Amino acid sequence: MSDSAGPGLKSVEIEGREMLCMDVLEAPVEVSGFPWLDRERRFCRLPVDALPDMSEAVRRLAWCTSGGMARFRSDSRTIAIRAELAEVVDMPHMPRSGNSGFDIYVGTGTEKRFINAARPPMNERAYETVLVDRQDGGMREWTLNFPVYNGVNQVVLGLDPGARVEPPSRFSDEKPLLFYGSSITHGGCASRPGNTYPNFLSRWLDAKLINFGFSGSARAEPAMARLIATVDMRVFVMDYDHNAPNADYLKQTHEAFFRIVREARPKLPIVIVSSPSINANPSRWVARREIVRETYENALKRGDDRVWFVDGETLFGDADQDACTVDGVHPNDLGFLRMAKAIRPSVEAALLA
Repeated sequence: MSDSAGPGLKSVEIEGREMLCMDVLEAPVEVSGFPWLDRERRFCRLPVDALPDMSEAVRRLAWCTSGGMARFRSDSRTIAIRAELAEVVDMPHMPRSGNSGFDIYVGTGTEKRFINAARPPMNERAYETVLVDRQDGGMREWTLNFPVYNGVNQVVLGLDPGARVEPPSRFSDEKPLLFYGSSITHGGCASRPGNTYPNFLSRWLDAKLINFGFSGSARAEPAMARLIATVDMRVFVMDYDHNAPNADYLKQTHEAFFRIVREARPKLPIVIVSSPSINANPSRWVARREIVRETYENALKRGDDRVWFVDGETLFGDADQDACTVDGVHPNDLGFLRMAKAIRPSVEAALLA
């Protein structure tokens, strides 16, 4: 350990460069997206003691780190990462830069700019890469977004020897936006983490993010609703529709799920979103949209003035909707960008409520 490294830091070599190694769980780096991280010190989106109450699939997917981010300020001209992932993930419709990669942005507030994305090697759980290479000097703020469809056992930053590291700026609101829904909410199939629609909204609105998207497994279980209601959030985006196996199941669970959260948090702004799949298959999804809309309209009839509805038919825009997915269901980067733009006005209105 070099004297310049300081307590807890050590000199390492990453891609042939001598760098200072710093675990992202060490101050002054700040990690968000894992509501129980301070207590558990593990990158799990749900509290570990609540996992037995969830389905087998949710228990597994809770370790995916979608929505996680590490933020810090540094004058290092070079930034690298050394990551140990939970498993090898290779998906036929999503690049490794999305399912197992990190990406990094520079800037503060709503002015964040993409710099680079990690491209994990095939069949490797552990990898290292330089993400920022010889940037101009000076103190800057960095946001490192975590993988969408893999777990992270550990990630360390590699910085220039002698570089300074400081805490990041505050979010505009320290209470998070919380999203609940399917693989679309989870982030399939963004090419990199920063391009999921919740990440777009978080970046545009300078908002802390919690992503409770569970691929194929968002079934509106009461235990999940009760757990969500324990989180002190700023806005709840309820994107539950797609994983209901049929319209009858959606009818039985959608409003019931909403009401559990609403009864626990009567003043919480809630944005309800229906599925974008209505564009590809209207005969199946129109009835489901009306079930979702009914939850919204019933809330209005009860005098609820903190609820918004976003029609899934609007999410991919008016033109070239068939260019918005990789397989007719899961959005690509264009689809997620359009979704974020369509949902943004309702979230902004909710933030002002």
